[in-house]
Amino acid sequence: MPRVTLAQGRIGPVGLWVMAVVASSPLTVQVGGIPTMYAATGVAGVPLAFVLVAGVLYVIGVGYAGAVGHMRHAAPLYALMGRGLSPVAGVAAGVCALMGYLAIGTSLYGLLGMTIVGLFGVGQWWVWALGAMVVVAGLGLLGGLGNVGFLGFLLAIELAVIVFYIVTALTQRAAPLSFESFAPSALLVPGMAGTVAFAMAAFVGVETVPAYAEEARGGATAVRRAMLAAIGFAGAFYAIGAWAMSVHAGPGGVAQIGSDASAGPLQTLSRVFGPAVGALATMLMATSVVAAMSSFHQAGVRYLFAMAREAVLPGFLASTNRSGETPLAASLSQTALAGVVIAGFALLGADPLVMFTWLSTLGAVTLLALLVVASAAAHRFFATGQGGNDSVVVRRIAPATGFVLGLLLMVMMLANLGSLLGLPPGSSRWLLLPTLVGAVLVAGLVWGGVIWLAKPAVLAGVGRVVADPVSSPVRRLGRMVM
Repeated sequence: MPRVTLAQGRIGPVGLWVMAVVASSPLTVQVGGIPTMYAATGVAGVPLAFVLVAGVLYVIGVGYAGAVGHMRHAAPLYALMGRGLSPVAGVAAGVCALMGYLAIGTSLYGLLGMTIVGLFGVGQWWVWALGAMVVVAGLGLLGGLGNVGFLGFLLAIELAVIVFYIVTALTQRAAPLSFESFAPSALLVPGMAGTVAFAMAAFVGVETVPAYAEEARGGATAVRRAMLAAIGFAGAFYAIGAWAMSVHAGPGGVAQIGSDASAGPLQTLSRVFGPAVGALATMLMATSVVAAMSSFHQAGVRYLFAMAREAVLPGFLASTNRSGETPLAASLSQTALAGVVIAGFALLGADPLVMFTWLSTLGAVTLLALLVVASAAAHRFFATGQGGNDSVVVRRIAPATGFVLGLLLMVMMLANLGSLLGLPPGSSRWLLLPTLVGAVLVAGLVWGGVIWLAKPAVLAGVGRVVADPVSSPVRRLGRMVM
């Protein structure tokens, strides 16, 4: 009996790029992330930090995308760890990735609920969050292609808002145009590590592209180009947005960015063009959050589907709709898990901002750590003779360099978890986060060990079940008349 596969040839290179950029939520970064970076660190070199982090992630992406391109697997981090390190490590990585996508996707429900309540002043945040969950669930049932068109439309609008703000900030600047924030001296100051940590968190989502490899039109080349293009675009766009914000504030106003609510991007648009424009921009921020939630939902769903298809998770999660466009049971399960998390925070009476901060940081740390370790897995994948006729840059230089540089950035990130979580100096509550990640990692290793003892054949197949070009439905062929 053939394996269940997702329909092939549905998502083109532009669609892959859209899914990655949408997940990083550019408007949320511009409105919330960048002002927080300035307020928390007081470092003027925030634009350069985005360029630096983008460069490191680009190097990591070359090796990572090069390795997973030979797999076309819907759970790429799981598959690469399984084939590059060990099957047990693959299972553990898959479990951690599932937690990461669930955490960061669910965190956005808190942000969305808080934003809408603040905009309209009506209802409870969790009511709006549950309403958004229904929307995301509906988008999840549309499948990857159905999402691309809708999310691409939302992305175009939010990018237009950001460009509108950048032009406004530069024309309404408090001082002459200056590029000093791109100078190394602006970043190589106390607080640099914290700035880099915040910048890294802003890129979460760009690693989701290979999860659509099974459905991609253009194969491994399209996946690699889309992922690297998403990293490059996010780095440049965030750097320009941060630079415009600093120019608008002026040399003496950088430290006040974030702490002065009236100087925020949305407030600036309201002040210059009127409250109606500011309200519209706030609403568009809400839609951008919905788009990001949908993208993370789609990525998590594919991990559930792919791991279930290899019998690492319950088999019912590997079912799809008739056309093969949607991992049906996995999508509904992901929605149910998100609902449980939202309900838990609502019943505890938790602050939705705390929900957003803690869960988004948990997801960011987990996924970025997995991406760094994936460089080591990619190096070993190629070293063991797997792969194809790849260049020495893809096989050796990029994975080794990416691992070292990525490890340095991760150390900076972990050393500044308190700042990312908004904790007061000296607080040790940030230890809860790495403790939770460690517990999930151990649970994944234990589960991999159980499979090894009970079903060694299943463990041997970790990362090796891919789309069957014969049995998998192909959307374009379904429209042909013979």
